[in-house]
Amino acid sequence: MTIETQPATSERVLAFLSATESMHMWVDGGWGVDALLGEQSRSHSDLDIIISIADTEKLTVLLSALSYEQVNAEEAVYMSPQGLAVDIHCVRFDERGYGAFELPDGRIWPFPPSAFKGVGQIGGVTVSCLSAEAQVQCHAQGYAPTQKDIDDMQALQRRFEVVLPLLLCVHGPST
Repeated sequence: MTIETQPATSERVLAFLSATESMHMWVDGGWGVDALLGEQSRSHSDLDIIISIADTEKLTVLLSALSYEQVNAEEAVYMSPQGLAVDIHCVRFDERGYGAFELPDGRIWPFPPSAFKGVGQIGGVTVSCLSAEAQVQCHAQGYAPTQKDIDDMQALQRRFEVVLPLLLCVHGPST
């Protein structure tokens, strides 16, 4: 069965978060930025989440029960029957609360405990998300940022006064 991707609307995102509320996760990516900003700034094609690697099996069982299908064998991308694509990023936590994310090339990318203290709003609902500083770090490493990435990071800079690396200031500092 092939499911066509639909826009990741706030309603679809909130339905997913409600159905998986027994799991602790953090919203990342575009929706994570918008959660921090407290409003939807642009359309989104998917929902990025971060979970503990220890919860991976529990989440995949839950997704199966909700009729989600894995659509990308190399990455943990699942699709809902309604067409919501969910991109799952797993982090291994140590006893101090530091998270380690394994990059595709095998390198480990560390997250401090403060990265997981972000709180935002999607459609008036409070959600856990990566902090503004962690969002900036995620968007400044591992891939070439697109214009929407740069715009997202500059919005975080205006709101939270985070420092952007030059890579995210392609068009000069945000004013």
